[in-house]
Formats: sequence, structure tokens, C-alpha cells
Amino acid sequence: MSLTNQQKDIIQTTFAQIPDADHLAVIFYAHLFEIDPSTKPLFRGDMADQRKKLIQALAVVVHGIGDLTAIVPAIQQLGKRHVAYGVTPDHWNSVGTALLMTIEEVFGEAFTEEIRIAWASAYSLIAETAMAVAYPQLEGLSNG
Repeated sequence: MSLTNQQKDIIQTTFAQIPDADHLAVIFYAHLFEIDPSTKPLFRGDMADQRKKLIQALAVVVHGIGDLTAIVPAIQQLGKRHVAYGVTPDHWNSVGTALLMTIEEVFGEAFTEEIRIAWASAYSLIAETAMAVAYPQLEGLSNG
């Protein structure tokens, strides 16, 4: 799976239009904990700090999306770290769902199907890259 230049532009443009990154993170975690309560115990620390980490990770991906190969090592490390936190492959699916719900909520009527597809495609690419390293035993199962 790859992203078109138009999808990359959509992601960078919409990310730049987010008025309050911390508020986006608050909404994200509310959605995540609602759709997958099993994720809540994974967050034991300060949620303000966790929200900053989320936004920083999103920023790295968004700013590096023009050349995904440059950020692959960072994505792979993210995947490895999250295994140690107790994150499962199902949690990655929940995060993707929560992310799309959050972006839709933040953009309201300005949220289009084109925006949904761009963000869903980008998240799938990132999640697949992270999970391939984090859960090598799953390699090939989703494609087969």
C-alpha cells in the first residue's frame, strides 16, 4: 500500500489546520477508551504527557509523509516500544478507528470522504509497518 501525492497533501494540510492539538488528543483518548476499554489500563502515567507524545508522533509522521522511507525506522521503533507496553494488534485497529473518529469530530462538516480515505490509508500504512516488526509472527496472515 502506498499513498498518492494528493493523499499526502491532504494529510499535511488537514494536520496544519488543527486548531488545538491538545484538544485533539483529549478527544482521541476519549474515543479510544470508549470503543476499546481494554486500552485504558495501558496508560498509567500523566495523560497530559501522553497527549504530547501522541501529537509529537503524529507530527513526525505527517511531516515525514513525503518520504516515508525516511521515517520507517522511527515507525518500527514505535511498534517495538508498544509491544513492551502491552499493546496488541487489536489495539492498533482501535487506535485507527479512534483517530478517524477524532479527525471527523474536529473537522465537522469540512470532513470529507477524501480526507477519511487519506487518513485511513496513512494510518494503515503506519500500523502495518509498526506491526510487521512488533509482531513478526503475524507477517503474511493478514494478506493470506
